Amino acid sequence: MTQAPPRLILGSTSRYRRELLARLQLPFEVHAPDVDETPLAGEAPAALALRLALAKAHAVAARHPDAVIIGSDQVADVDGVPVGKPGTHARATEQLRAMRGKSVVFQTAVAVVCRARHHENSVLVPVTVRFRQFSDAEIERYLQLEQPYDCAGSAKAEGLGITLLSAIESDDPTALIGLPLIRTCELLRQAGIDPLRA
Repeated sequence: MTQAPPRLILGSTSRYRRELLARLQLPFEVHAPDVDETPLAGEAPAALALRLALAKAHAVAARHPDAVIIGSDQVADVDGVPVGKPGTHARATEQLRAMRGKSVVFQTAVAVVCRARHHENSVLVPVTVRFRQFSDAEIERYLQLEQPYDCAGSAKAEGLGITLLSAIESDDPTALIGLPLIRTCELLRQAGIDPLRA
């Protein structure tokens, strides 16, 4: 008799991550992690993304110790400075002005934690995005149409944000949207959950 896989919980309020995880056709719950996402003094973007992914997973695991928890976070690295969700039109404008004509690394981290099994694993998946030179008028038009205020760096590449780009370089194509599914599948298999197990 095969043992039933553990409960799977996505520790995130992101609708993008929820939609991505649903592609794996696994039953899962969604719980808000309630984690302070403020960067520490001098914290590098990659370190921030990893720390927050783990913090989110552990925050939910504390309430559901028998479940396998996925935590994830994304931080844009603009010249070594961490850039998160803009939240407002003015901040989104500022972010896009800072990124035009540059290569920006979007650091997406995913962590899988199960306290009952003493399991913890995490991985960082960088995506290099090259932004073309675009005008302030194009920024304004894009923001009016897309309103990407809940996306790190204001660049919603799965939507109209693709018009601002000249190239995307990644070995895990869903990482830029917010959850690197190739690496997530690897971490889930290590935690005892296989999307293709009959």
